[in-house]
Amino acid sequence: MKKITIEDFKISSQIKIKDLPTSIDLGVNKKSIERELRTVSENLADIQNTMYAHGKYAVLMCIQGMDTAGKDSLIREVFKEFNVRGIVAHSFKKPTELELKHDYLWRHVIALPARGKFGIFNRTHYENVLVTRVHPEYLMYENMPNVNSLDDIDDAFWDKRFNEINNFEKHIADNGTIVFKFFLNISKDEQKNRLLRRLNKPSKNWKFSPDDLDERKCWDDYQTYYEDALNRTSKAHAPWYNIPADDKPTARYVVAKILYDTLKEYKDIKEPELPAKQKANIDLYKAQLENE
Repeated sequence: MKKITIEDFKISSQIKIKDLPTSIDLGVNKKSIERELRTVSENLADIQNTMYAHGKYAVLMCIQGMDTAGKDSLIREVFKEFNVRGIVAHSFKKPTELELKHDYLWRHVIALPARGKFGIFNRTHYENVLVTRVHPEYLMYENMPNVNSLDDIDDAFWDKRFNEINNFEKHIADNGTIVFKFFLNISKDEQKNRLLRRLNKPSKNWKFSPDDLDERKCWDDYQTYYEDALNRTSKAHAPWYNIPADDKPTARYVVAKILYDTLKEYKDIKEPELPAKQKANIDLYKAQLENE
């Protein structure tokens, strides 16, 4: 299999989204990729078990991408080897009435993983600088002070919102959350193929919505705003990774590999040691049980 590194995918300088690949060739077949994914996923699960016992770090994995980019299946396949106690996934939909009574980050803050756990945001706080830029009228439901009409949503508004997101991520990173942000980069042609498969396969019909076609008409706008978001918010403490997503098995493997290669470098993540007194009495405890 072709060797890949974290730096192959990390966005560490200003990018043009049209220059980012939506596919890569790992030089092996699908079954080989799936075997490698299983191995990496098992290794990740071992790290997570140690993190759970260690209790000093959390992991936040943010997944963004256009409709049909493969977010749900990626979560299923990458984390299938995990102990369920150590992972929590949140899929953020249209804000509820309660959520709209708070600031836009509130529902994401309360969903953050506790130390020792992996948290997955399937769609994320970035919806607030993506969907709302394509459809700024949605912002009127937030009932914000000083935003009385669409005319109040200007460049300064978006500058402020990006600063808030960067500050939010810096705060959680400084307090023990390891942040990964994955942009599942799918081509427009591949999205068309996947939408057609949903329509042609009865068991997948439920995944299709006419809204998907309306959003597809906004493809160019979304690409513009994704590019802006990636450039403004890929930071050392919370980097974005461009994940070529036209091939699902490859995308899953790349994400798992980035997670594993990053986390294994945290040498301070280790199982806690027993207090000295308990450790010294292990033979005594064993003898008590054996002599029952």
